[in-house]
Amino acid sequence: MAQDNQNYGIPTEMRDFAEKSVDQARKAFDSFMGAAQRTVETLENSATSVQANTTDMARKTFTYAEQNISATFEHAQRLVRAKDVQEAMQLQAEFVRTQFAAMQSQMKDFGAIAQAAAQSAARSTSDQAREFGSMAQDAARSATEQSGGRSPGGRQKR
Repeated sequence: MAQDNQNYGIPTEMRDFAEKSVDQARKAFDSFMGAAQRTVETLENSATSVQANTTDMARKTFTYAEQNISATFEHAQRLVRAKDVQEAMQLQAEFVRTQFAAMQSQMKDFGAIAQAAAQSAARSTSDQAREFGSMAQDAARSATEQSGGRSPGGRQKR
């Protein structure tokens, strides 16, 4: 009877291989979970960055709106004080030129903010993807090294 139990027992080498495989799988899983958590943190930081850029854009929008409205009221006061139609036309032409220049500057500023935000988000996403890929390769390499380069059947890989 004792001999029958030995025939059906799991060989020590297989048991050791199975234990190492479970340990390697746990380490690989822990590594991937760590990378996933860092990815979430990076996305949260990106969201914070986007929110900060959006807040900056909103503040600039209100500042520019206030400047434009103030300029419009000043222009209206000048128009009311114009002595004749010719002076009113000159004031109008000057106002249009200055407002057009102001709007060009404002749009350039908005474009720079949007471009910086897009570049920051792209850089952050690219860096995180590179880091995650590197960690996955390291985990796979580590698992292979810990198994001594053996395949699941216990044979040496070639």
